[in-house]
Amino acid sequence: MGTFPTTEFPSLPAIIEAFFARQKDRVRVTMGVFGVAGPVIDQAAQMTNITWRVDARELSSALDGAPVTLLNDLEAMATAVPVLHGDELHTLQRGAPGATGNLGVIAAGTGLGGAFLHWLGGVHHAVASEIGHSDFSARTDRELDFVRFFKTRSGRVEIEDVLCGPGLVNLAEFTHGEQRCDAFAVSPADRPAAIGRRALSGLCPRCAEAMEMFIDAYGAVAGNLALTAVTTGGMFIGGGIAPRILPSLTTGRLVESFNDKGPMRPLLEKIPVHVILNDTAGLLGAAVYANGQLRDGAAR
Repeated sequence: MGTFPTTEFPSLPAIIEAFFARQKDRVRVTMGVFGVAGPVIDQAAQMTNITWRVDARELSSALDGAPVTLLNDLEAMATAVPVLHGDELHTLQRGAPGATGNLGVIAAGTGLGGAFLHWLGGVHHAVASEIGHSDFSARTDRELDFVRFFKTRSGRVEIEDVLCGPGLVNLAEFTHGEQRCDAFAVSPADRPAAIGRRALSGLCPRCAEAMEMFIDAYGAVAGNLALTAVTTGGMFIGGGIAPRILPSLTTGRLVESFNDKGPMRPLLEKIPVHVILNDTAGLLGAAVYANGQLRDGAAR
């Protein structure tokens, strides 16, 4: 095991070599499954927030010829959902889950991703999406003002411009205007956490407003995903941000914006909403996928 920050390596094969270098003896790999942040096309992916291009064939060579499968990172996280239980989840809305219903996952961290688990043939099948790069849809006058503010900078506002760490900074820049608080005195990489701390502690009302806008949008987009795939089995909120702001998520604000879908409110109110507390859910999902592939191969 170990953690290998992507910014410290030129490629994923370089991380694989660094992993092997930590082992006393070179590990024999039977199969490799990797969750990557970007659309996986023909088992290759251009990463979204870093410059890497990842190819399963190149990774297979780095793993001494072992078969390799690339999954979208949210596809990997979604694959873990059926095996999460107990203290790995925090329930925001209990709902009335359908035992054979579709499931949805949304996760904000350095970016924003979403995936679905469709119920087919008695099994949940994970399906990736690139929802984070869809257009952001404002619902309130304040959100419309933010869209006007941000559109002058980028020409377009996508969901990820709001729902991720840098998105929280964008919201705080909007709510602060020219009156920047101490959260902006730290490095750009540390600003999301600084804004979050000042919002949760009540130290800065403008940070608090940014957090409220973040939570409102998070609930609304999660509700949109729930309607897209009719996720009557549940919606799961993953990523690094949700566990850190859990006190703000439990106020009912997120659930209200999740349910606020006009004539679809009765449907949304029956959908369970959970926060994923297991910070290695993506890694777990990759392992679950690999185990299933190995089991199916042995069965054949």
